[in-house]
Amino acid sequence: MDLLSILSITPIYIAVLGLLFVPLTLRVGSYRVQNEISLGDGQDQELIKRIRGQGNFIESVPLAVVLLLVMEVLGAGSIWLHTLGGLLVGGRLLHYLGITGIGHFACRPIGMFATLGVYLVTSIWILVDMLA
Repeated sequence: MDLLSILSITPIYIAVLGLLFVPLTLRVGSYRVQNEISLGDGQDQELIKRIRGQGNFIESVPLAVVLLLVMEVLGAGSIWLHTLGGLLVGGRLLHYLGITGIGHFACRPIGMFATLGVYLVTSIWILVDMLA
């Protein structure tokens, strides 16, 4: 069976996360242009928050996506994949809203907990599947 024919769910979440990354990056870039901060953070607190929101997204998403891809290749059901993919998207969005101050501060730990939950569940699912 062709690998691309196996992957029917995870690519949806990869695309959604990719689309979500665009405005996060544009918020950093537009703030830099508007405030004439070419490199670094200029010790500007707003820019620091935006950079960390974007940075944390790019630091957290790749491993979670790889874990979801492995689950799908190993035959995880659509309920598992949609639940974990949705949790990852929601978690990353909530974390970003909390870390940048757009949303309530509570969004940040909730979002991180959701992302760590995805790491934990996908890792355990893969181990159980491989060792069973």
